Amino acid sequence: MKILVLADSESKNLYEYYEPEKLQDIDLIISCGDLRPGYLSFFATFSHAPLLYVRGNHDGQYSERPPEGCICIEDSIYRFRGIRIMGLGGSMEYIPGADNQYTERQMARRIRRMGGKLRRSRGIDILVSHAPAFQLNDMEDLPHRGFDCFNRLMKKYEPKYFVHGHVHANYGGNFKRIDQFGTTTVVNAYESYVIEYPDSECTVENRGVLWKTVDRVRQRSML
Repeated sequence: MKILVLADSESKNLYEYYEPEKLQDIDLIISCGDLRPGYLSFFATFSHAPLLYVRGNHDGQYSERPPEGCICIEDSIYRFRGIRIMGLGGSMEYIPGADNQYTERQMARRIRRMGGKLRRSRGIDILVSHAPAFQLNDMEDLPHRGFDCFNRLMKKYEPKYFVHGHVHANYGGNFKRIDQFGTTTVVNAYESYVIEYPDSECTVENRGVLWKTVDRVRQRSML
């Protein structure tokens, strides 16, 4: 299964120079934040794949104008072909009271509040965030510092992937597209990247339910 992940910067190759065959093999699209609503809606419209998203620290406009045809997975665990996907958007708080910014304590509280969902789902397979984890592809300045509670979450549940954004490729020489944390593969989704998720670990048990849900979301967006 192919998962297209996006974050922070629009891909000219996929957007300005769009060709249908570039998306035809994509099964799922995940946005890790800081992208225009219209940009995400473009992929929801021109791809058969569902598009899931979390909010970045610059996505305050989503409150009034959410991406049409897309599915917000903030503070939830979403299942796709049996894969359990957990969403936690936002960045470290550097402007007190700003939207989509959290202190370490506040982010840890969000995770604790999801305890029941984590128990019912019996863990997660993909953790999706905007911010990185502490000392794992993050930076020393406060706005780009990662959350230590993400490290603890990965240690406890060992997701197959942790996908984030927020750290851009042009910020300096420390950019890493792929890293490893224990058994978890860490992916920086900056601009775009395709993850090859093993088909052997996917199921189609609720695929019909999924497509009905996606159809309802898209129909509502057209009203």
